[in-house]
Amino acid sequence: MSFTVAIVGRPNVGKSTLFNRLVGKKLALVDDTPGVTRDRRPGDAKLVDLRFTIIDTAGLEEAGADTLEGRMRAQTEAAIDEADITLFVVDAKFGLTPLDKTFGELLRRSGKPVVLVANKSEARGSDGGFYDAFTLGLGEPVPVSAEHGQGMIDLRDAIVEAIGEERAFPDEGDDDEAETDVDVRDSVLGDEAEDDAVYDETAPLRVAIIGRPNAGKSTMINRFLGEDRLLTGPEAGITRDSISVEWDWRGRTIKMFDTAGMRRKARVQEKLEKLSVADSLRSIRFAETVVIVFDATIPFEKQDLQLVDLVIREGRAAVLAFNKWDLVEDPQAVLADLREKTERLLPQARGIRAVPISGQTGYGLDKLMQSIIDTDRVWNKRISTARLNRWLDGTQVQHPPPAVSGRRLKLKYMTQVKARPPAFMVSCTRPDALPESYIRYMINGLRNDFDMPGVPIRIHFKAGENPFEGRKRKR
Repeated sequence: MSFTVAIVGRPNVGKSTLFNRLVGKKLALVDDTPGVTRDRRPGDAKLVDLRFTIIDTAGLEEAGADTLEGRMRAQTEAAIDEADITLFVVDAKFGLTPLDKTFGELLRRSGKPVVLVANKSEARGSDGGFYDAFTLGLGEPVPVSAEHGQGMIDLRDAIVEAIGEERAFPDEGDDDEAETDVDVRDSVLGDEAEDDAVYDETAPLRVAIIGRPNAGKSTMINRFLGEDRLLTGPEAGITRDSISVEWDWRGRTIKMFDTAGMRRKARVQEKLEKLSVADSLRSIRFAETVVIVFDATIPFEKQDLQLVDLVIREGRAAVLAFNKWDLVEDPQAVLADLREKTERLLPQARGIRAVPISGQTGYGLDKLMQSIIDTDRVWNKRISTARLNRWLDGTQVQHPPPAVSGRRLKLKYMTQVKARPPAFMVSCTRPDALPESYIRYMINGLRNDFDMPGVPIRIHFKAGENPFEGRKRKR
């Protein structure tokens, strides 16, 4: 991207709506409640012929540094320092407030280019608020409607004028050529790359961090990054949007998604919390590996077990992280107890990797990352058809399939049809009659004999074709 733009303004002026309009997706949560956005969220924006990085921020408020609002303001100020240009959004329908004037003065002192945006200009009676915006001394405001997409051409022209044409339009030849190369590679080699049995140690990895509220997810990610990138605090439910951050771990790019804490479904009543949970579920489906963060002081709550089951049912690789290990008084006894409960309470994820960590001190984070890599390697694993069929023969000799209605079931042939997660197809007689107990026996056998702990395994059964089907019987 050629430059970075930060969207700032007081709460509930439409910053996240404008952010979604510029990125072309509903990434940021939008609601009538003030203060929905808390962390700063980056995105790739497209405005006519402009391409740039956009940062959505929390609403600017005057508050003490120790309060939640004060920490949100610190995140916004960090975004202003990071950006090359700022979009200062005011509400033309409501008009200016003393808070707008206070932060207009702050932006003027920053010395960076500022584009004044008068949002909600489509509303009746917005002319007064539009003309009042001139008194901020930040130049002519740009009337837009982020909700309806009006005024985007004028906004584009204002950004180009503020940043300069050389910065707005860098040399595009190399970028276009690079994009073409990527598209051709994806379209021609996509299927072959998926079928490659060699695990790529350098490929970027998408990791989602989930858990109950106040389990320490954002604190853990900040410790990975080495900076206060995400908003944290003692209050439960601080994170609302699913925020992605990128960093390198031993030369490998890790894209990590921080998600809102998920409570039991019966307790989720407010619309805003429902939107946050839905955003977290989308992050799980988009990720490759999911880390479920447990509070080590109160582990294995019912919601923790349901979250693990959700990840397994979605077919994602799962890793457990027992956070707040620095608060545990007898680590050895607690660790033995956690291992026993993991095996007993999570039989559907037998062998799942579990790591004690402390997001506050950094204890165990390297071991957690290694467990994530190892689990992802298993999740991408492929087994040759010859090995599978030798294993199938030995499995039937050791424990033959049961007889149903006096007829023995026969498993004839087995092959792996996909990875991510590993899925297998077995050709057999009467697949509908095969009991669940025998399917579990086969899954556990695959997990143990081919070293595939902690990942979901799928087995599909189908009946072989009958060569005599459709022929008339001769008398």
